[in-house]
Amino acid sequence: MALVLHDTLERRDLPFEPLEPPRVRMYNCGPTVYSYAHIGNFCAFMLADLLRRTLEWEGYPVTQVMNITDVGHLTEDDVEAGEDKLVAAALREGKPPRAVADFYLEAFHQDRRALGILDAHHYPRATDHVPGMVEAVRRLLERGHAYEAQGEVYFDITTFPAYGRLSGNTLDELNAGARVAVHAAKRNPRDFALWKRDTRHLMQWDAPWGRGFPGWHIECSVMSMALLGESLDIHTGGEDNIFPHHESEIAQSEALTGRPFVRHWLHTRHLLVDGRKMAKSAGNFHTVRDLLGRGHEGRTVRYLLLSTHYRQQQNFTLAGLDQARAALARLDGFVAWLRERGGESPAAGASTGHEAAAPFHASLDEAGRRFRAALDDDLNASAALAALFDFVNATYRGADAGPAEARAALGFLGDLDRVLGVMRLEAPAGPPAEVRSLLAARAEARSRKDWAASDRLRARVREMGWEVLDGPSGQRPRRL
Repeated sequence: MALVLHDTLERRDLPFEPLEPPRVRMYNCGPTVYSYAHIGNFCAFMLADLLRRTLEWEGYPVTQVMNITDVGHLTEDDVEAGEDKLVAAALREGKPPRAVADFYLEAFHQDRRALGILDAHHYPRATDHVPGMVEAVRRLLERGHAYEAQGEVYFDITTFPAYGRLSGNTLDELNAGARVAVHAAKRNPRDFALWKRDTRHLMQWDAPWGRGFPGWHIECSVMSMALLGESLDIHTGGEDNIFPHHESEIAQSEALTGRPFVRHWLHTRHLLVDGRKMAKSAGNFHTVRDLLGRGHEGRTVRYLLLSTHYRQQQNFTLAGLDQARAALARLDGFVAWLRERGGESPAAGASTGHEAAAPFHASLDEAGRRFRAALDDDLNASAALAALFDFVNATYRGADAGPAEARAALGFLGDLDRVLGVMRLEAPAGPPAEVRSLLAARAEARSRKDWAASDRLRARVREMGWEVLDGPSGQRPRRL
């Protein structure tokens, strides 16, 4: 089965076909670095990570670009009604915009690493690409797709008849629903800004039509094409990016190049928290670092975000985190059980050996088939997790699971975790020297049949976070 992805533009599932097989060029809308990213933001970043991991697991070489918005993120085209979020944060914190951006960019990287999100190949910052934006705006003016209005530049959406196709809006609907134009010189209420002029703005650059700063939409077009070329294989983001951001990206990019901008558009749904829209005033606003500070592991948050299909609306709850922790504890226990049965962890994807029993191999092959089929079905990670746990249950039931089967199972789990990124498969670290000394003393006590001393030493070992398992081969320590 080939990878199939739901395309927002076509509104249907389509076989994934990169422009230049097997190479994949992927662009992901990244954070606006004015505050800590919240878990709703990370739904979109998790989609990008799951897609990247799946593509690479299936053998595609991927170049991933995730942009960093550090200027120009206006929610409206006028400075009075809109707000550049980074500038607002700089004024609030009394710091230069670059210092604010640097701080929250590093915080974003810390948070995504805690969730096991792979490093993108490029993290372009909007402020580093302003000269390219100025050149793109100049070319749009030259080609009649844009116009100047009192030192500002707007894209004329009437020159791009396909505007609205991604979101399902028509030009007539857009105009009928538009509020009163905020700039008297705008030809159309829904023409969007390519370049803004405001002498009070903290970040400004020179341009032929006046000193100012770029509009939000032009940034992604310029950065993506600078790093990936004029046509992208995949572009992802949250559903809130569909209009106007991605709609405007399509218009200005295709007006610049005359070529299709993106082959596959993927968007994740909004996240609800406790059944409601997340808001600080509602008391249900969570950042990743908030959850980590409460003692939750990053992999637990990752597991929970993966457990719902990206096109279904997820309801995030703290009870859901507890359930995710329990699921991971079951996986951890399975790994420990396999090790106890003599398994060693081969490299992910390594041969599992032909000495394992045929029924076990049949179960493993069926689990692998179901896992891949789920991912190929528009990245259905929840179905992939179900295939994994069915394999766990079937292996537990197989009373004849010996060392060969244990090694095969550990190798299989390592391969699946290249996509999931939630399991602990590495061999646990041995006990520290003080624990080893207590274990040696306990072994000697047992050789003398001094059971009281043996029990006291076992209790001291437990106080240090370890337990002792006694078996035919002697005592074995295990971290609690």
